[in-house]
Amino acid sequence: MHEQLPFAVDMGVQLDTLERDRVVVRAPFSAQSLRPGGTISGPTMMGLADVALYALVLAQVGLEPLAVTTSLNMNFLRKPAPADLLAVAHPLKVGKRLVVGEVSLYTAGDTVRCLAHATGTYSVPPVESDHV
Repeated sequence: MHEQLPFAVDMGVQLDTLERDRVVVRAPFSAQSLRPGGTISGPTMMGLADVALYALVLAQVGLEPLAVTTSLNMNFLRKPAPADLLAVAHPLKVGKRLVVGEVSLYTAGDTVRCLAHATGTYSVPPVESDHV
């Protein structure tokens, strides 16, 4: 993360779990992430979802820094409390060129009530062949 995602470092994102089919990342609460009304901002939650998907892609295909987001769809389901956020990512489809995953966001300590749900697709560069 330090090399590839400096914005995640600025957010203080921490990797809680890194497994092939499950990634959990945490964004510690920061007053800088609040928007008017005292709720955590949408861009903060979208950024965390994207970081979780990126880590999931790397868990699937290996260290491929050129994998890029091609789509990210976010549904905000409830107002988040001013607390740490958790993003739990799972793969939906892993192909040669595209990886599709889903992310559920929760308030730390409450992994029952989903705050937001995202789906995203990452494009993975083709593997170079020795036969070219």
